[in-house]
Amino acid sequence: MAKVVQKLVAAVPGLIKRTENAAMPRLQTFWRYARVEMTPPTPAEFPAVQKGFQDLAVAWRTQKWRQLTIKEGWLNTLIAAEIVFWFFLGEIIGRRHIVGYKV
Repeated sequence: MAKVVQKLVAAVPGLIKRTENAAMPRLQTFWRYARVEMTPPTPAEFPAVQKGFQDLAVAWRTQKWRQLTIKEGWLNTLIAAEIVFWFFLGEIIGRRHIVGYKV
């Protein structure tokens, strides 16, 4: 039994090194994209965001959504479904239960 434990303990540093070598490139790629995609908007970007919302309101009032192609409509539906999915997943994580709140 002691030999098995010694063998296991001796193998741990090699396992850690292999795991680190495999994970490091993926982590570097993740952080490269995360720095760009997950940063909050700067004050200089607020006018563009405001214009985007104004354009959306104008498109809704003029019923521009009726001019969508099937492909664009399907894509918008999938994006809305993804947003709803992530909202509900966040609710489940926040409650720590799938159904109801723990009282």
